[in-house]
Amino acid sequence: MTMTTLTVNDTDLTDPRTFLAPGTELAEMWARFRAESPVHWHEVHGRAVPGFWVLSRYDDVLNVYRDNKRFTSERGNVLTTLLEGGDSAAGKMLAVTDGHRHRELRNILLKAFAPRVLQPVVAGVRERAERLVRHAVENGECDFAQDVAEHIPMATIADLLGVPPGDRDYLLSLTKEALSTEEQGQSAEEALVARNELLYYFSELAGERREDPRDDVVSVLATSVIDGEPLTEQEIIFNCYSVIIGGDETSRLSMICGMRALMEHPEQWRRLKSGEADVDTAVEEVLRWVSPAMHFGRRALEDVEVGGRTVRAGDVVTLWNSSANHDAAVFTDPGTFDLGRTPNKHLSFGYGPHFCPGAFLGRAELSALLTALRTHVAEAVPAGPARPIHSNFLHGYSSLPVFLRPAS
Repeated sequence: MTMTTLTVNDTDLTDPRTFLAPGTELAEMWARFRAESPVHWHEVHGRAVPGFWVLSRYDDVLNVYRDNKRFTSERGNVLTTLLEGGDSAAGKMLAVTDGHRHRELRNILLKAFAPRVLQPVVAGVRERAERLVRHAVENGECDFAQDVAEHIPMATIADLLGVPPGDRDYLLSLTKEALSTEEQGQSAEEALVARNELLYYFSELAGERREDPRDDVVSVLATSVIDGEPLTEQEIIFNCYSVIIGGDETSRLSMICGMRALMEHPEQWRRLKSGEADVDTAVEEVLRWVSPAMHFGRRALEDVEVGGRTVRAGDVVTLWNSSANHDAAVFTDPGTFDLGRTPNKHLSFGYGPHFCPGAFLGRAELSALLTALRTHVAEAVPAGPARPIHSNFLHGYSSLPVFLRPAS
């Protein structure tokens, strides 16, 4: 049975296989949610967990993102942890902390991610993207996911965190295992082991930075205080984990999916190549089109009316960026990949108090990649099938073989 024959009630958003359908079928699925059941109660079958709310319209998603009084992130912010009853990092990691502690932690991290501070890092991003694309063009054929996109955000985040070069491939493999479970055969136990190994790694690195602080994010966290007290070891390692997961996965997947979208829409590639489409607007459209983090979630703290339905205190509410970013009430002709689209108020970085602190850097990485492609590539065509990742949270590909013809 194809996706197009499924009703809204038949669609299982907890199953990663649902998101392996072709893009047109997923777009039709989300259009049905927005039209038929925009605030939808989703039952969970076969597991002893409660159901959850699915918000698919832009305005509803935006309103819950901005409301940190009646909705909390401290009991999980993605479907998996929300259904399991909570997140072990709650109250310690920025993404799953609210209130005063959230504001103080965010201020600490925003200092490390300020555009002024990141200027030398961005210069390194441009050099790295240029070198990787040029090398891929010289080879003629590459796996764009593994040979190009993997190495830009991970190296950048590792620079920010102060991770030694020799550890970076190891951290990349742990990052992919920890969150995206890229192959169907990978287990939840493997993901848990990878997460624990990441946390242990940063515990060791934070200990070193306490004794010998340097100009990096780990040192900032290891030497910062809130209300006169140093951050706890758990706060330090959980926020290092948050930076590496958030900074690597979404940027990497945006690059991979952006490359695939350019191959699927050659007229848009021509617009980018000719300069008709500006790189900055192209970045925003890639982020909207891809929506690498398909959803985030909250738990209601009190009874709230959303879209004419009553969300009860304690209910899990999921906010689907991949639907909101294609809502025709906000985006003209949302099913068209348009690199010149403006305005483009997508929600790929979230919104409100939990807006992604690394948004500036994520945009800079994607901009550097598109600039390098525009400079060095005349044409890109698929060299084999793309391999999608297996996730109900992240959208993208673990492999994308391409032929690259050099620009004259």
